[in-house]
Amino acid sequence: MSEYDNNNTGALFKNKRREHDKQPEYTGNCEVNNVDYWISAWVKESKSGEKFFSMSYTPKEQKKDVVQSAPQADVNSEIPF
Repeated sequence: MSEYDNNNTGALFKNKRREHDKQPEYTGNCEVNNVDYWISAWVKESKSGEKFFSMSYTPKEQKKDVVQSAPQADVNSEIPF
């Protein structure tokens, strides 16, 4: 039995934790070119009244990199007081 290929697929779900308008109405994830992304989506309306999704994609590794790249305190330096 072969493993399912998730490449170039994704899913969105209604954001049940939404508390204000700046938070996405839908959230989910996808995989594009074997890279995992978080998806955020908002329902917007064009000037002509047509509704559409405005979407944002954030690489899942980006959050991990931010934590790993945070400056570390130098425990070997002298304290000036």
